[in-house]
Amino acid sequence: MPRPDLGLRRVSRCGIVTWVSAIPAAADVLNPGVEVLPLPDVAERLDLPITRIHQLLRDGQLLAVRRNGVLVVPVCFLTDTGVVKGLSGTVTVLRDAGFATEEILRWLFDEDPSLPGSPIDALRGDRGREVKRRAQALGF
Repeated sequence: MPRPDLGLRRVSRCGIVTWVSAIPAAADVLNPGVEVLPLPDVAERLDLPITRIHQLLRDGQLLAVRRNGVLVVPVCFLTDTGVVKGLSGTVTVLRDAGFATEEILRWLFDEDPSLPGSPIDALRGDRGREVKRRAQALGF
């Protein structure tokens, strides 16, 4: 039975019933100074219905964390018109390499002096190709 108040659904595996979020979210591994927006604000900013934001999260095109019990998205994942170009492809490459969502978030925000800056800063700039190349190299 769904629990809409928490956005959870029941899953049964091997006779064990647990509640899991229907919308994927990572633990908050981000620096507390990272600016975030709750999902309704993300939808408003991108001029999309909230259900489309939920789908972006389910499809892995966008990542969310749970901060103080609220699902939020880092502001730097967004532009005025959508999701930062190259973010979803980079996330896919890292997932294919076996990274968990928390590890992906840490990698995106960790400073890399050779870029310079963090991979998310490089994606926001015009260095997406280099970020994707580095993500692919992590898989080997």
